[in-house]
Amino acid sequence: MKHVDIFTDGACSGNPGPGGWGAILRYNGVEKELSGGERETTNNRMELSAVISALEALKEPCEVTLYSDSQYVCNALTKGWAKKWQAQGWMRTKKEPALNPDLWERLLKLCEIHQMEIIWVKGHAGHPENERCDRLAVAQAKKFI
Repeated sequence: MKHVDIFTDGACSGNPGPGGWGAILRYNGVEKELSGGERETTNNRMELSAVISALEALKEPCEVTLYSDSQYVCNALTKGWAKKWQAQGWMRTKKEPALNPDLWERLLKLCEIHQMEIIWVKGHAGHPENERCDRLAVAQAKKFI
């Protein structure tokens, strides 16, 4: 099984507001950059969109090491929160709905295809790939300002 490193970041000018996401896929020394954005969105939606878009770009099941500065994404996957929300009909508690169920549904399906290792990285702390993804995300968000 091929091993792919994926680095992602999302950005939003206002929350909600214009947003963007960036991703870098690295396989066997070769890199591919992806990015996109939306006119009216949230930072968490952009963080999720980055991961989803990167995983959807893979043409076959892979071993993936995902690097993200989003505790929302990392914790929901590694601590099982997203699967719990799904099992509870996309509710965080009996009275509180989980946010972004459409994106979580897509992401959880992708996580079933790939063997995932998730690593949280501190954002805006000099991590080279995270900084590149941030620049990609901000550039996309600025297109909607």
